[in-house]
Amino acid sequence: MLTSGCKIGGEFLSIRTEDRKGKMTVAEAGRKGGEKTASTHGREFYEEIGRKGGEKVSMERGPEFYSEIGSKGGSERAKQHEGSAEAEGKTSLEEAGHRGGQRVRRLIQDRKELEEEKAR
Repeated sequence: MLTSGCKIGGEFLSIRTEDRKGKMTVAEAGRKGGEKTASTHGREFYEEIGRKGGEKVSMERGPEFYSEIGSKGGSERAKQHEGSAEAEGKTSLEEAGHRGGQRVRRLIQDRKELEEEKAR
């Protein structure tokens, strides 16, 4: 029987656990590699590679990309909570947006009235 997997650094990594015969799975190798990296590098290492990756994506895809994924993530999160016990008694996103818009409208109106009073 052939075992599916790959060879990394001279060691064969099996994907199927029943075919392992003492060998590591790809998932196990990834976990061990991540643990080793975490033990040899500090928080600053991860912050730096995250910052570099974010800059690269920003240059390649632009700010619209972040806006799009943020919107998708927000709408999916709202769907998860809609009608749930966690959402009970909380303001819906639609209602929160409406309230925010009303507040901005009142602030603009107040500012206009203040400027009119100063002009008199």
